[in-house]
Amino acid sequence: MTLKPILIHPDPRLKKACDPVTEFDKALAALANDMLETMYDAPGIGLAAPQIGVMNRVMVMDCVKEEGGTPAPMTLVNPHVVWESEERNVYEEGCLSIPGQYADVERPKMVRVTWQDIEGKAHEQEFDELWATCVQHEIDHLNGTLFIDYLKPMKRQMITRKMQKLKREQMRE
Repeated sequence: MTLKPILIHPDPRLKKACDPVTEFDKALAALANDMLETMYDAPGIGLAAPQIGVMNRVMVMDCVKEEGGTPAPMTLVNPHVVWESEERNVYEEGCLSIPGQYADVERPKMVRVTWQDIEGKAHEQEFDELWATCVQHEIDHLNGTLFIDYLKPMKRQMITRKMQKLKREQMRE
């Protein structure tokens, strides 16, 4: 397993829709393992392939945050929301590609998602609360959407300027 560098906004790859996965092979399994290791190391609860520069529809997540809780890592390949509840939830979201920035985002409280695992087997599951927010956030990444795209233009521009400054500072190091 290898830790991968996480792209920081603004990066054009974060705004592109990803290609469906068609090859379910050892390379896909290795990518999923690298993504989980990178997500846990960051630390985060979700990571999409474009965040590490891979333009394929792969995401990982684990929303178990309790101290001593049993990890529940999930890899979703080609995920798609097939149903969403009318009931909404607001969570303060952050993103590993937008470090240190958080904002309230409203999304459906529950979603049903179909996806394939790393062997290509089909799955369908309903997600609720934080898991629902996380899966929607990561699927957004696969479609080229960031959580800041849900914010008012002024707030989005302010966060983007902070990330541009952060990237300039990192380049000087």
